[in-house]
Amino acid sequence: MVAQAQEQGLALTGPDGLLKQLTKTVLEAALTAEITEHLGHSKHGDQPGREGTNVRNGSRTKTVISDAVGPVEVAVPRDREGTFEPVIVEKRQRRLGSVDEIVLSLYAKGLTTGEISAHFAEIYGASVSRETVSRITDSVVAEMEEWQSRPLDECYAAMFIDAVVVKVRDGQVSNRVFYAAIGVTLEGRKDVLGIWAGPGGEGAKFWLQVLQDLKNRGMKDVFFVVCDGLKGLPDVVADVWPRARVQTCVIHLIRNSFRIASKRDWDALKKDLKPIYTAATAVAAEVALDELRRRGVASIPR
Repeated sequence: MVAQAQEQGLALTGPDGLLKQLTKTVLEAALTAEITEHLGHSKHGDQPGREGTNVRNGSRTKTVISDAVGPVEVAVPRDREGTFEPVIVEKRQRRLGSVDEIVLSLYAKGLTTGEISAHFAEIYGASVSRETVSRITDSVVAEMEEWQSRPLDECYAAMFIDAVVVKVRDGQVSNRVFYAAIGVTLEGRKDVLGIWAGPGGEGAKFWLQVLQDLKNRGMKDVFFVVCDGLKGLPDVVADVWPRARVQTCVIHLIRNSFRIASKRDWDALKKDLKPIYTAATAVAAEVALDELRRRGVASIPR
């Protein structure tokens, strides 16, 4: 999944990658629910006259390793008496278990509440009660829904959209298509606008629902929409944001160029194409293309 995402230009991993952010959010939401269950009251919700004096006592930072996204830094809550024993990220635990396997499906609405609860029951095992698992599930789902429906900026400088096929374990392993949208704000900051689990293969019809959802959340316009060459997608973009300019993704253009060349020439073609798509101006790109043609690659179209 990670290799395919990198090929398609989606920043799913890395220091600010989507999966790392979502994994951190899921873990911290679950830990917050755990300490609430342990103390018997929510933050700032202590009841006068209750038995026991144990309360929250800040948090400590801990780094755990995920097989999918590498190191993830999470804030683990503490209690004053030091009796809190977290389960989802145990003390001295340095490697995550199966938590990261459900993060993408969880945030893309790929799982029902019951399925999410079943996943957390599997993670927690018999160490906590059903009521606790349900409370943790509700907390995580609430965090998920808040992230999915958060308001967006009115205008973005650019937006990158693409679909990634991911193998998801749901009883049995099957391929699922996830639609991702990454925006670039007017200040130049990248913002993951959302991910959605779609039915079947990638289609322009489902993209219309995705873009309409972004518009309903406050995104009134975007300067550039960068996407692949999916049939009908430019028309869908024009329906939602008529003034937006659709630009084919460079990664897809490079990959499509290999289809007209023999595999033994791919390494050389990679080097020859780089001066074209990294040129500072259109004139410089034309010069690089003419140089490539001059060396005998006459079949490459303009």
